[in-house]
Amino acid sequence: MTNLYQILIIDDDLAVQILLTRMLERQGYKVVVASNGEEGIVKAIASCPALIICDWIMPGLNGLEVCQRIKADPQLSTTFFILLTSLDSVADRVKGLDAGADDFITKPIEHNELQARVRAGLRLHQLSRDLQTQKQILEAELAEAAEYVRSLLPLPMTHPVGINFQFIPSRQLGGDCFDYYWLDPDYLAVYLLDTAGHGLRATLPSISVLNLLRSRALKGLNYYQPSDVLQALNNTFQMNYQNDKYFTIWYGVYNRIKRQLIYASAGHPPAVLISANPTSTKVKKLRTPGVPVGMFPQVKYVDEFCNIEESSSLYIFSDGAYEITQSDGTLWTLEGFIQMLVTSQRQFEGKLDHILNNIISLNSKEAFDDDLSIIKIKFD
Repeated sequence: MTNLYQILIIDDDLAVQILLTRMLERQGYKVVVASNGEEGIVKAIASCPALIICDWIMPGLNGLEVCQRIKADPQLSTTFFILLTSLDSVADRVKGLDAGADDFITKPIEHNELQARVRAGLRLHQLSRDLQTQKQILEAELAEAAEYVRSLLPLPMTHPVGINFQFIPSRQLGGDCFDYYWLDPDYLAVYLLDTAGHGLRATLPSISVLNLLRSRALKGLNYYQPSDVLQALNNTFQMNYQNDKYFTIWYGVYNRIKRQLIYASAGHPPAVLISANPTSTKVKKLRTPGVPVGMFPQVKYVDEFCNIEESSSLYIFSDGAYEITQSDGTLWTLEGFIQMLVTSQRQFEGKLDHILNNIISLNSKEAFDDDLSIIKIKFD
């Protein structure tokens, strides 16, 4: 299979070019030649060789500079780079390794050594290529799974209550999941859960809960009673059977006729109810005591009630919405997040785009460390 591999020789000495070309072509490799560093980089980009043999000392760009430029190009990340050198001190080798060189061949070139080093380099190049292919396949599968999770999420609702959400998985897959639907024309169920951890291991339990609750598959369960629902989930998803996965959840049922909300939570951040009128703004944190689902068997969960005043909005969210490392290195707090919700509610009607932009601007990292989910229910 050697003839599939392309090798680029970069050397300003014509005699070395001819010698290396003959040796390598005899082995069945396809050889491309460049006479200086600039030309070598152009040919490397054009042909993506499996292996480069580059002279260290050349006019213009030297071998170290060529190596640094080649290694900085993502398209050439698997190319194996051998420096050809008459320098044999340890300090020089260290310099070469620091520049990204993978191996060295010392002049004068010994035929058997060249063959052995090229074979070893090509083996490593092939391994890197295989790993890269596997990584791409895995990433494509994760993206498909993330798309599947997105397809399960409910659509925004406009009537008789307005419901919107923002959902950003930390990587392509995470453990946040939520749903809302009418149990009957007057009762709306809504919940948000957050599984410990990330990746497929966190996503699978989330999807299981979503499908279980959406299909009302737990027979004999009163879906109008949040504490009963949490208890049933706790019995179903015990940690020792479920791969050590537990999750926090907030579950509520809203009666639109009585304007009453009944809710229960299991280790989850409080939902935040903001009631605003021209003269004052009231903020209520809605949370009940209760450990995460799946952590311990035989846990009792409790319900709380809350009347919903005119012009109220309810925010239900995962801790990824506020456990954010700011640019000064400190962690943002739940209180800071609630304060931001209140300000946004006053000035921008609590629009989720505005809230999300605020969170993104506070986050010091390129991506979020944890999944971020926020549901907003506008009752009027």
